Amino acid sequence: MNEIRGNIKNQNILIEDRNRVTITGVEQVESFNDNTIILKTIKGGMVIKGEGLNVGKLNLDDGNIRIEGIINGINYMDKGISQRGKIVGKIFK
Repeated sequence: MNEIRGNIKNQNILIEDRNRVTITGVEQVESFNDNTIILKTIKGGMVIKGEGLNVGKLNLDDGNIRIEGIINGINYMDKGISQRGKIVGKIFK
């Protein structure tokens, strides 16, 4: 079932053997490096932590991303609050 990106309500996360993750409902990649990837999703901000992380496939039109590397954790942040804003706010408090 194909839906227009703005109408997607569900988000799926598929972790395969702890070394690949596919996520739907992705709106934007805010930042990434080998150990951390920060995403903006339809369900809020998301932080993926791991080792040797690499964005294998990214299709923002469909809202899909595939990440490869050792996955150590996936955390949601409050919707509408970017991770950068939280970090900068903590630094300057």
